[in-house]
Amino acid sequence: MAKQKIRVRYAPSPTGHLHIGNARTALFNYLFARHNKGKMILRIEDTDQKRNVEGGSKSQMENLHWLGIDWDEGPDVGGDYGPYRQSERKDIYNKYIQQLIDEGKAYYSYKTEEELEAQREEQRAMGVAPHYTYEYEGMTADEIKKAQADAEAKGLKPVVRIHIPEMRTYAWDDMVKGKVSFESDTIGGDFVIQKRDGMPTYNFAVVVDDHLMEITHVLRGDDHVANTPKQLVVYEALGWEPPKFGHMTLIINSETGKKLSKRDESVLQFIEQYRDLGYLPDAMFNFITLLGWSPVGESEIFSQRELIKSFDPARLSKSPAAFDQKKLEWINNQYVKKADRDQLLDLALNNLQEAGLVDEDITPEKMEWIRQLVNIYAVQMSYTQQIVDLAKIFFEDEPELSDEEVEELKKDDARPVIEEFKKQLDSIPRFTAVQVMNAIQATRRETGVKGRKLFMPIRIASTRSMVGPGVGEAIELLGKEKAMKHIDLTLKQLSDLGL
Repeated sequence: MAKQKIRVRYAPSPTGHLHIGNARTALFNYLFARHNKGKMILRIEDTDQKRNVEGGSKSQMENLHWLGIDWDEGPDVGGDYGPYRQSERKDIYNKYIQQLIDEGKAYYSYKTEEELEAQREEQRAMGVAPHYTYEYEGMTADEIKKAQADAEAKGLKPVVRIHIPEMRTYAWDDMVKGKVSFESDTIGGDFVIQKRDGMPTYNFAVVVDDHLMEITHVLRGDDHVANTPKQLVVYEALGWEPPKFGHMTLIINSETGKKLSKRDESVLQFIEQYRDLGYLPDAMFNFITLLGWSPVGESEIFSQRELIKSFDPARLSKSPAAFDQKKLEWINNQYVKKADRDQLLDLALNNLQEAGLVDEDITPEKMEWIRQLVNIYAVQMSYTQQIVDLAKIFFEDEPELSDEEVEELKKDDARPVIEEFKKQLDSIPRFTAVQVMNAIQATRRETGVKGRKLFMPIRIASTRSMVGPGVGEAIELLGKEKAMKHIDLTLKQLSDLGL
């Protein structure tokens, strides 16, 4: 296998949106393939018809492309090993199921769900792990045929089960976990490889697909470890060599230390949610790569090219990967600071429109104003949706002052500073950030007040907030009419307070 061209696959089920954990699986396979100049295959595992969501596979592919992941073969690009949807490969699976039946390695099972559940209940009552027991135990070939014919006559539909050899050890050298082994009597008994509706089960179809598509390495989540011995049973029964397996550790919530569950509402878990919030794809690619993989050195910011060059599966962690929302925000902020301003404008404009702060139809003058707004907040934003709260002073007519802001205005120098600044602001020739700063300096000269005692009353009175971007830029963006209105409102409030 060492000389074989590396071929990996990402094989999602079209059951919903792209989850962080699944995105990591796709990303690690992509990096491994590109690092080794191998092939990346996308295969849609849609045999569970009840769970499939309309548009689910399209959503998966769109979000993978958004992240920067592409593939060499798949349902949308074709390839020599298709079809790339399991629902279109039924005849292929049937061929190998029939082969195993003919060879006596698999058989039709007519036990009903009620009978199987009763069996499991009995086993649990006896303190035994629930497992399937061979229903034809002790029967001759003729007796088995009669039992199956009787079941058919009753209208029962069979499943197909594969025989698990007794006293057999199924082991593999995992790329992440090292040596792993299971005894055949711990697998749970002969398992189903074809359901009553004629569709193959996951653990059978995945083996056939991986073999026929010549997959050399299977990188997937730790939750698949229990599936691997079952798949090795199928590989052995068909006489095929299995690929190299690697099971990545679980992702945990850094706040709770618990496995990242789709029911955990404290963490956004779907790529589409981060897209909507205005996260950048390169930042998400960077962050997800660090969930269970560590580069050489201390740096945490990498381009996709750098990650492809340095990706080494030997550095996949054996410990759970902690999903740290604050770290993700920090990484995205590093990318936002360096991002193309047109890209940020597009994302932030969408967020502002979603919040109802900006109309769909925008004049060129308004667009230029929004561009300036985005530019002055770019350094502060961890993701562009934050501009809705950060820039609210620019969209509210009479923003309320907080108790802390009111206390700041109660200081002795506040009113004289605000009154002088209003006078200076009213007389500037052009309403620009530079001229606004000139007005502030003139206020300093006239009042003798400087530092925080100068700037804070001016900022609060003009913008109605004690935080924000550079005060000159903020006042320019507010515009003269709105800034003066804010100052008048503030002075009235001070009068009402007897100041």
